[in-house]
Amino acid sequence: MTAIAVQTQFTPEEYLAWERKAPFKNEYLSGQILAMSGASRAHNLITGNIFNGLYNQLLNRDCETYTGKMRVKARPITSYFYPDIAVVCDEPRFEDDMFDTLLNPTVVVEVLSPSTAAYDKGEKFEVYKQITSLQEYILVSQEQVNVERHFRLGTQWRAIEFHELVDTLPLDSIGCELPLEYIYRRVKFTKGVTSHQSPVAS
Repeated sequence: MTAIAVQTQFTPEEYLAWERKAPFKNEYLSGQILAMSGASRAHNLITGNIFNGLYNQLLNRDCETYTGKMRVKARPITSYFYPDIAVVCDEPRFEDDMFDTLLNPTVVVEVLSPSTAAYDKGEKFEVYKQITSLQEYILVSQEQVNVERHFRLGTQWRAIEFHELVDTLPLDSIGCELPLEYIYRRVKFTKGVTSHQSPVAS
């Protein structure tokens, strides 16, 4: 979804108190509120496909899968995000007894919007890296077949990119996999589809 900066500085405590009363979702980064706008048809289809695929695979395991209404907190640079999908395969830990702010995701998925792709790949990813429990960060384009899998390897992050519908996205940290054909089910593209798989810089 698109993030629109609101030029007002809040402390983390002020943001959380305000956000819990707000009628719409807002993220928080470096004291700044980022208002979240609506999502496109493609965005909703992709998010739903991924959620359903992971939920079904994790149904009988000690994992929980959340959609975009579950807030995730990163620190020490305190930030709050609403990933499109978050998975935790450990005992979930929350900010407080409201149980609406997850502290220990294992996997985070963001479906890219044209206006936020650079932010999701750059500044936002750098903040997500602060979450020690996070093992995989998945970025999914809604404009073409393009999925980036960023994964933690020791103290470093590595990445691989998938471009073909016949490819399968592995999620090793939770023992799942998703065919790209399933991820993009019913999604129509206006751009051409590339046909290769290659590593990307992390």
